[in-house]
Amino acid sequence: MRYSLIEWDEGWNSIQKSMNKLNRVIEGLSETPFDAEDFMMLYTTIYNMCTQPPPHDYCHQLYDKYKETIEQHITLKRLPSLAEKHEEFMLQEFVKSWERHKVRVKRMSHCFFFLARHFIPSRSLTNLEEVGLNCFRELNLRARVAAFSLIDREREGERIDRGLLKNVMGIIVEIGTEKMDAYKEDIEGHLLKSSGEYYSRKASSWIAEESYMDYMVKAELCLRREKNIVSHYLHSSSEKKLVEKVEHELFEPLANAFKQKVSLEVKALVQQAKDHASSNQDFNGAYGMQEHVLVRNILELHTKYLAFFSDCLIKNYIFHRALRDSFDLFWNGPVAGSLGAELLAAFCDNLLKNDGNEKLSDEAAKDTLEKVAKLVSYMSSKDLFIEFYKKRLIPRLLFDRSSNLEREKSFVTNLKQKLGGTFLTSRIDKMVEDMTWTQDNKTSFSEYLHSNPNVNPGLDFTVTVLTTGLWPSYKPFNLNLPAEMKTCVEAFEGFHETKTKCRKLNWINSLGTCYINSNFESKTIELVVSSCQAALLLLFSDADRLSYSEIFTQLNLDHDDLVQTLYSLSYGKYKILLKEPNTKNISPNDSFEFNSKFTGRMKRIKIPHLPLYETKEVIKEVEKDRRYAIDAAITRIMKKQKVLDLQQLFVECVEKLGHIFKPDIKTLKQRIENLIDRDYLERDKENHNIFKYLV
Repeated sequence: MRYSLIEWDEGWNSIQKSMNKLNRVIEGLSETPFDAEDFMMLYTTIYNMCTQPPPHDYCHQLYDKYKETIEQHITLKRLPSLAEKHEEFMLQEFVKSWERHKVRVKRMSHCFFFLARHFIPSRSLTNLEEVGLNCFRELNLRARVAAFSLIDREREGERIDRGLLKNVMGIIVEIGTEKMDAYKEDIEGHLLKSSGEYYSRKASSWIAEESYMDYMVKAELCLRREKNIVSHYLHSSSEKKLVEKVEHELFEPLANAFKQKVSLEVKALVQQAKDHASSNQDFNGAYGMQEHVLVRNILELHTKYLAFFSDCLIKNYIFHRALRDSFDLFWNGPVAGSLGAELLAAFCDNLLKNDGNEKLSDEAAKDTLEKVAKLVSYMSSKDLFIEFYKKRLIPRLLFDRSSNLEREKSFVTNLKQKLGGTFLTSRIDKMVEDMTWTQDNKTSFSEYLHSNPNVNPGLDFTVTVLTTGLWPSYKPFNLNLPAEMKTCVEAFEGFHETKTKCRKLNWINSLGTCYINSNFESKTIELVVSSCQAALLLLFSDADRLSYSEIFTQLNLDHDDLVQTLYSLSYGKYKILLKEPNTKNISPNDSFEFNSKFTGRMKRIKIPHLPLYETKEVIKEVEKDRRYAIDAAITRIMKKQKVLDLQQLFVECVEKLGHIFKPDIKTLKQRIENLIDRDYLERDKENHNIFKYLV
């Protein structure tokens, strides 16, 4: 069967006439349907125009006209129709247009089937359905703007057609090239932007008009509403991003205002303490009542605002960071002559030692120490607090000054929970465990003595066994113990051998505490002294006066250690010994006499020991540990990343070490130089801010 050639104008006019009828039917404007005969006539015309011999094969022209026809319909019909309507009515028209558009593209694609089957694949062109979708995407922008406007109206409390909105969102995704990509680009990305703008305006208005509490209540309602929005017409993956965007816009300005407010309150408390210190002529930097009051006030201030967030809103990291930064003035000091970390450690010591000036019930002490642990978790230099705390914990444990070992355990457990059980707390935790073991050991030793009547120490004494490596390295004293003390040592060593032969005992005489009844002319007073002080005083049981050289020979102490021990007994508040000549310096030519005329109001007197630590030394120790920690962090990071620039390395170091302390860029640079010198790292030859790991 032969067909006559169809010229372009003739063929296209026929096709256009058929497609106009199809459009009227789809729009519901035609009374006669587009039946099978109409379809076959249109299909045949297109087929013939595509299969004619060159130059009368019009495949490419028909492909272009297919796209042009759909674009014209959208431009001339659909866009004006949408422009006439607003928001919900416009979205209803958008949904209706989409349903008709899908039918139109499907019917037209069937008519242009030859193009889809043969011409398009051979040219690697976009398929007909995709061309139709691409044309409709021009309506997306208008629909999206209207949809977001509808969301804003719902945020203001209006009731909207959620079903319609969900339908619109579905259409926007369906039109996309890849559904999730289209969702993220056409809906999620723009929604986050518009939501940010909306809540930025709200924040500016509320912060000027509302109280903190009212602001937080409104913000919480907003967050709940946004989660509700996601559940009704957004993909679940958007919830976290939308909530974070809302939190950022609502909470960032409030957090800044909150930080300024709390910082001023902290500053006022610190200034009050400084004013008191400057007006107190006797002030020497020691921890006293004024410092205790300052820490108590700081603690209550922190607890108040921490409870404020916990009670009325989410535990948002922005506010917690603002709360942490608000107390920087207290932490970074100096405050009343000391660092904030040191004052807080002293505050704990005052609560936990048996002679503290604040007596609390177990419940009140537990509550206060719980607040301290929370405050510590907000510190930027947790390691500094732990070191100061450890220095004060040691004398409480070793010299039996702790009021309650269970309180000690409870507080350490609290610190472990708040700080994540890091190596910071592991050492003090094991120190307290040593004390628990000592208590158990005391019972076993008593049973041993009862079972061995031939072993008689002659004195009531207790031995504290410390685990090597957990406690500071104390200088061993080559002290000749008095006979009474030697008997006690031998008795315990015999007991210890029955328990284990693997653990050797090294006696630290400098840490011992003795109770000596001293007979003065006025009365007998019990002196609480160190082992060295006790050994020295016992020498005067048989002599009223001894020279320095005689004491030196009998005690076998080093010159420096002997001078310190003599100084503690002949100077200061309690002059148990009198020195001849009466000068402040102790020399080998001096002689000493027991002060039998010494008087005191109390029946028991504690002779002060030398300070167990100095602030500068603690800071040096912490800085040393930090250098090791930074070196280890840099090495681990670089071993994994191989190459990093300075800024990236700093960010990763802060992230890795921030739960302990925040390293500064100056120290980081110094440690990098040190690692370069030790051949762990090298600089890039072209860019000195880029570093490479050396295998």
